[in-house]
Amino acid sequence: MLDNIHDASLAPATILLNPGEKYAPSTRKWQGIPGIECTDGGRLFATWYSGGEGEGPENYVLVQSRASGAAEWEAPLLVIDPPGKVRAFDPVLWIDPLQRLWLFWAQSFQWYNGRAGVWFIRCDAPDADRLAWTEPRRIANGVMMNKPTFTSANEWLFPCAVWKTVEPVLPELEREAVCGVVVSWDQGETFAFQGGADVPWRSFDEHMVVEKNDGALWLLARTRYGIGQSHSSDRGVTWTHGYPAAISGPDSRFHIRRLPRGRLLLLNHYQVAKRSHLTASLSDDDGLSWTSHLLLDERETVSYPDVAISADGAIHVIYDRDRNGVGDILHAKITEAEILSGSVTHEGSFTKQIINTLPKS
Repeated sequence: MLDNIHDASLAPATILLNPGEKYAPSTRKWQGIPGIECTDGGRLFATWYSGGEGEGPENYVLVQSRASGAAEWEAPLLVIDPPGKVRAFDPVLWIDPLQRLWLFWAQSFQWYNGRAGVWFIRCDAPDADRLAWTEPRRIANGVMMNKPTFTSANEWLFPCAVWKTVEPVLPELEREAVCGVVVSWDQGETFAFQGGADVPWRSFDEHMVVEKNDGALWLLARTRYGIGQSHSSDRGVTWTHGYPAAISGPDSRFHIRRLPRGRLLLLNHYQVAKRSHLTASLSDDDGLSWTSHLLLDERETVSYPDVAISADGAIHVIYDRDRNGVGDILHAKITEAEILSGSVTHEGSFTKQIINTLPKS
């Protein structure tokens, strides 16, 4: 039986271009887990997933875009909706160092089959009038919830995890049942499992990797108590045993990345143990302390931030709110200077702008 389940989820999904009314907001009962990217030309792309009553076999991934300077987001330009009881979920958008746009998603039979798989399609000219996408390709077992990391050694590190705390756990995947790192040394042509960190009390992993100023790798993972961490000094082959990070927050996804000027940016729920008070924070000392904070959304049930940096340095944040209620996908545009000052003051900056929402009765 397991072989049949795995076979079904290992088949590539059909990419539905111009998907139409079947996937319109008026048909949805929930939506969440968003991602965002921005091209050199200023075009924004957003993704999230929906389908069915919640997380389950009817889930599909969709992508919308907004042209540079436009006020409105366009209708969904593509949907990934595998057939039968195979679901597409946890999408990630990423623009690589060659300025190609990647869309990643996880694919599993029903909710989770013990193996799942990380898939991608890629658009090599995301500023073109007509977008062309590669065929779907599977790169790893597991789920990848967050953006890859590009290092000074020209490695591309993909944070993939086979869930160890969720049934079924397949014995043959024990080595990969960690906060894993899949590496590509050839700009995304080939991929290999590099290693991973065992972070106790992790919760769906949802990890990210940062290259420290000394070249070491710092892995942060979602845990039941907030955020755990691990370190690697050999490019991700071996990792220290995980332990709590000095970053407070609830059991939820966060986002961390290095900004062009060198500071670290963190999107998290600042000094609260619930999904509220979504805040952008900066560190000047490579993550030892976080001394600048900008509150983006104080409301309850705001979660799952992702970030894109535009060519002019603007910081675009996407997140969701009340997935089964109001069902908002929200967008904030801020600057590094505004995080330093703690207030939104620049022309063109904004918070709490709705990209998409569920139908209201």
